Amino acid sequence: MLLDCDDTADDLSLRKAARTEVAIIGAGIVGLTAAYALCRTGISVTVIEALRVGRQVTGRSSAKITSQHSLIYRQLRDTFDLDTARAYAEANRAGAAQIRTSIRELGIACDLEEKDAYAYTCTESLLPKIEAEAAIARELGFEADVVAPAPLSFETAGALRFPNEAQFNPAQYLVGLATAIKAAGGSIFENTRVHDVKPGRRWRVMTEGGRIDAESVVVATNLPVAGPGHYDLKTRPRGHIAMGFRVASTAAIQGMFIGIDHPTHSIRTGRDDEGPLLIVLGPAFVTGQERDVAARFRQLDDWAHKNLPVRQAAWRWFNEDYDTPDRVPYVGEPEKKSKGLYIATGFNGWGISNGAAAGLLISDQIQGRPNPWTKLYDPRRRAPKNYNKGDDSHSLVDSIDEIPRGQGGVIKRGKAKLAVHRAANGRVRALSASCTHAGCTVSWNNADLTWDCPCHGSIFSTAGQVIHGPATDPLPPKNLAKAKPKRRRKKRSRRRGD
Repeated sequence: MLLDCDDTADDLSLRKAARTEVAIIGAGIVGLTAAYALCRTGISVTVIEALRVGRQVTGRSSAKITSQHSLIYRQLRDTFDLDTARAYAEANRAGAAQIRTSIRELGIACDLEEKDAYAYTCTESLLPKIEAEAAIARELGFEADVVAPAPLSFETAGALRFPNEAQFNPAQYLVGLATAIKAAGGSIFENTRVHDVKPGRRWRVMTEGGRIDAESVVVATNLPVAGPGHYDLKTRPRGHIAMGFRVASTAAIQGMFIGIDHPTHSIRTGRDDEGPLLIVLGPAFVTGQERDVAARFRQLDDWAHKNLPVRQAAWRWFNEDYDTPDRVPYVGEPEKKSKGLYIATGFNGWGISNGAAAGLLISDQIQGRPNPWTKLYDPRRRAPKNYNKGDDSHSLVDSIDEIPRGQGGVIKRGKAKLAVHRAANGRVRALSASCTHAGCTVSWNNADLTWDCPCHGSIFSTAGQVIHGPATDPLPPKNLAKAKPKRRRKKRSRRRGD
């Protein structure tokens, strides 16, 4: 169990040195699934979360508990083989089943609802793809069929249907799982950002206020913030926007839907304290490479009002994930020489069932138990060298005067680039525009009011604090006055006759 740590801090953060068998960095679905599975075997576990449980990527997802991931199975069969497609199906069925089992056994109140899952198209020419996917899905053991049209409020050509899937509130689920972990003897520290993981006789996890020594470390932070493997190059950051709209009744839309046309939209029902909602997601884009994120929200609002029975928007948010070239996550030990360190990343927008499966896989690997998905998720498999090409800032302006109140822009000062934010009251704050992860120049997100890295997806607040990794250090402040270039004096001509 933990030794010499402050469990009484009001902000629940780690304050001193601690020791544990397994340290898990990140309290999302991967980290908490692994933690709960390990705690139940009597292994001492400590979870370290940079913000609060349920406030990061898992808690902001669309939260479909489904093994239907658009048209994934035909692609896996064609890219790999049918056995790989079968392993992916089995892993995700097991992950989804684990979530339902935990909800039932632990009594977690998280709005679990059984729903059919649909992948729909509005284009007749794409129906053969849906029919082919249904055939492969049935071969893999799914009860899949094709319906025409899809049960939506706008015209469609048809849809692939997986019956009896589910949806839930992911933030409430994670909070409930965290409570169960503590009851089983585990420890969870929130508001504790990890800065480094050092190898040795034991792994040493360095945080802002203390350290943890552990036999094994799980880096479950969306993109790994520590460890070998260069997963910032083997994945690509995926940003997407979501909105929750008021509706008179959820009867008009029954099910969970994702379009296979472009631009892609995802739809499901939900609710908050004031009543039912329709949750709508827009098409994905590379984080930090979108010049006008606010325009994407306007476009999504227009699309929803045109196609769905919605009223006013009640919620809107931005979320991030990471894609892989083959649409399969990386899970496990990244290198032989990093024995006892495990990563999980690259969930391609399907991190609920995949994330639960990843947590179960890592739990088995730590205990030395065989797992049938080890080869499927192998984090050592090769990826194209140019998969993540990165990019430069999309927010360059010539002067501070071009930055409106409440917005930001990147300006050049000699060789340096500064990320400048002008507050609503006119106050100007300047930071280094170089992402502290790998030095790429950040872009301004005019919807979330954040600085986003166009290379590897780190996100910073207007004050420079890290919101999402892989960066672990804030953007340092800069003095605009000192940053101004010196004016050159014109030299007088010394020519004869002057």
